[in-house]
Amino acid sequence: MQARFADLTVETRVGDIAAQGDCDAVVNAANAELMPGGGVAGALHRAAGPELAEACRPLAPIQPGQAVITEAFALPNRYVIHCLGPVYGVDEPGEELLAACYRNAFQRAEEHGLASLAVPAISTGAFGFPMERAARVAAGAIREHAPRLERVRWLRFVLADAAARQVHDQVLEELTEGEP
Repeated sequence: MQARFADLTVETRVGDIAAQGDCDAVVNAANAELMPGGGVAGALHRAAGPELAEACRPLAPIQPGQAVITEAFALPNRYVIHCLGPVYGVDEPGEELLAACYRNAFQRAEEHGLASLAVPAISTGAFGFPMERAARVAAGAIREHAPRLERVRWLRFVLADAAARQVHDQVLEELTEGEP
């Protein structure tokens, strides 16, 4: 599915977050120390090589909602934007912190002149955020921030499975109903 908010096209896809070579940057659902782990962070660090962890070390720790940027090394992208999403039920206010991830990722992308981003469903894995709630927060933050974007024109949600894609498609469809 594709949706449009201002000049930003948003699409959903099931796939490998580390294999989005047509995007300028990939967003990492990072941990506070920006180190390899499971899920998205593990996949990106494995694909990027050990240089990614070395580049992250001086930038850590980060707080929930924050985003930092590094080179992508062996990944097929120019950059990795590392966002620390909130742990559901622990980091509060959870929805505001999750929305801040998307706003701050856009800010890093704009600062580096990037046009396209591949983004996972931040905080929905080990951090336990319910998928539909996270999708609504993400889509709302994207819709709100899109009119202010000068460079970013494409955002691809890269999701782990068809169920996650269906949730994101439904939320995006609801947000774009009645829009030109």
